[in-house]
Amino acid sequence: QVQLQESGPGLVKPWETLSLTCTVSGDSTPFYYWAWIRQPPGKDLEWMGVISYTGSTYYNPSLKFRTSIARDTSKNQFTLQLLSVTPEDTAVYYCAASKTLLLGATTRNLYDSWGQGTQVTVSS
Repeated sequence: QVQLQESGPGLVKPWETLSLTCTVSGDSTPFYYWAWIRQPPGKDLEWMGVISYTGSTYYNPSLKFRTSIARDTSKNQFTLQLLSVTPEDTAVYYCAASKTLLLGATTRNLYDSWGQGTQVTVSS
């Protein structure tokens, strides 16, 4: 099983780009799907997108034009970029890993691993 740890700035100004990194450790099996999921305050979990072990990406249609997920296999990391953030993007951001492609899934027990989450606040 893999372990995941999110990192990035806790505060981002409106209209800037949010960049988060998820560092992977543990299981060296390469055939995982790596996802980003967020939870705004008082709201449900929202699936943002996923990148496969082949590099294919899939995004939430509502975030598609602002979201980019990439991976750096040499560093055992994958990243999230969210463009032009607004206060509505304030949330706890999680990275997650699965051995099957889970499009749109936010149920924790469907995933093999979740990070502990990182709070991101968008404010000037």
